[in-house]
Amino acid sequence: MKLFEKTGKMALGSRLRLMTARITDDAAMIYGLYGVEFSPKWFPVFFVLSEDGENTITEIANEIGHSQPSVSKIIQEMTAAGLVQENRESPDKRRNVVALTKKGKKVSERIKVQCADVDAAIESIISEARHNLWEAIEEWEFLLEQKSLLRRVQEQKKLRESKDVQIVNYEDQYQAAFKSLNEEWISTYFQMEEADYKALDNPKGYILDKGGKIFVALYNNEPVGVCALIKMNDPDYDFELAKMAVSPKIQGKSVGWLLGQAVVNAAKELGASRIYLESNTALKPAINLYQKLGFKKVVGRSTPYERCNIQMELQLM
Repeated sequence: MKLFEKTGKMALGSRLRLMTARITDDAAMIYGLYGVEFSPKWFPVFFVLSEDGENTITEIANEIGHSQPSVSKIIQEMTAAGLVQENRESPDKRRNVVALTKKGKKVSERIKVQCADVDAAIESIISEARHNLWEAIEEWEFLLEQKSLLRRVQEQKKLRESKDVQIVNYEDQYQAAFKSLNEEWISTYFQMEEADYKALDNPKGYILDKGGKIFVALYNNEPVGVCALIKMNDPDYDFELAKMAVSPKIQGKSVGWLLGQAVVNAAKELGASRIYLESNTALKPAINLYQKLGFKKVVGRSTPYERCNIQMELQLM
């Protein structure tokens, strides 16, 4: 169909629905071919009852992956057609047990013959096709169960948008952004402390002149994130990853990840063996980011920040 040649893979759902509708229309006529008055949408429920004998609506829903209301509606339709009966000889009236009627069992025998012919017909399609759709569907179901299409699209969106993010070295023109971005996130969760102002009011003297670095993330040439690599006067650590802040307006574009990578790479270039950081466990996205960068929890160090309740390190050598 020319439409799908134009739309490409983004119309996968529409194309599958069209194929499903075509097969369902044929299925309805196939039942008629075998003299069976039967709706194709009943088949999953009917098959389970044919195999198991009797089931509750909940058990059927779990077995076929449908909702309970959906299964209940199908049971009502099949009951009206005389194929199933509810609460058949159930000792517990609270359990809505469903089973095939005598008519349903006779239909089941006819459908078994029909199914053998349908299987053979599908096998003939598989033998003519270059790809085995049945096996492919099973594989796709597994892959989508591991990671949904929505999540995959979200990842691609983030990847595409992250390419528009530029990481640059700090310049004096970014001092206001360096301070405001940090003040924004700190004030959202905690309170500004004296140690914050030392770095934010004088980044050149407190960080850069002492051998540290500051990186700025630009999106459409606007500063949207910052992060510093601060030189430490400490026998255990060379540098501290600190003052990372990303504008909430730009979250979801991997800005924090790109800044973190820039800081870690800069530390490696400077010959650092270990990087230190302080944070708070309430900031779950930040902790997840640090762990993704390779940081691991350490204990037993003093801190100038009241908000700090977790300390982490990254070993580079």
